[in-house]
Amino acid sequence: MSRLARLAHPKAPDDYEARLKALQLRLYALQTACRRGGRSGLILIEGWDAAGKGGLIKRLTAELDPRFFEVVPIAAPSPQEKAEHWLQRFWRWLPATGEWTIFDRTWYGRVLVERVEGFAAEDAWRRAYGEIVETERMLAEAGVVIIKLFLHISQKEQDARFRERLMDPWKRWKMGTEDFRNRRKRAAYEVAIEDMLEATDTAFAPWHLVGANSKAHARIAGLAHIAERLSEGLDLSPPPLAPELRALAEAELGLTELP
Repeated sequence: MSRLARLAHPKAPDDYEARLKALQLRLYALQTACRRGGRSGLILIEGWDAAGKGGLIKRLTAELDPRFFEVVPIAAPSPQEKAEHWLQRFWRWLPATGEWTIFDRTWYGRVLVERVEGFAAEDAWRRAYGEIVETERMLAEAGVVIIKLFLHISQKEQDARFRERLMDPWKRWKMGTEDFRNRRKRAAYEVAIEDMLEATDTAFAPWHLVGANSKAHARIAGLAHIAERLSEGLDLSPPPLAPELRALAEAELGLTELP
């Protein structure tokens, strides 16, 4: 049985709002700790059309300091990007020291949509597995924490979300003819996803699959996994107060019992 077929789809937790807020505040603390410790994070989010990638990113970034992360939405390559090495358009967005980059779709498009739709020749997408693994190995060895999420929804749930979007004038912009093109090739995409997981699930950059038929469950599960990976081996104690700032606070504000 495939990994996608074995994946469970739990319902939304009863305490969703409380758990979400707690995770968002934890992620803010982790962002501060990463800044202080010089730890960079690369968060790669993949999934089916309408699987909830944007909603997860929105909740992920809600409490973060916007100065120290970047969200990069990946679309089809431009003519200029097609003339470059196919990974070059991703390299320019790699995170600076102590910062996070969040990719909404990723370099895995090479072995998913480009493979299935014939946008990349077979020798090119097969070669891409090794190129991706070596890129992620290089980044991991440089200290970048690589987090890879795949949001999986059933065909029934995807169809329901398509209908919802098309019925809402303010959500129709999220749909395009390519969504239906991809829907018709679901079986081919499932094969490509399983091959991707098999070839690129490594100890230094493991895949984490999330059953996303419930958006609330997917958000909690996704944020919890991101927080867990970023906190591994990280000093989570609060940043110390600089001696010169403590002296000023005592002298000018009368704060003599600062923690």
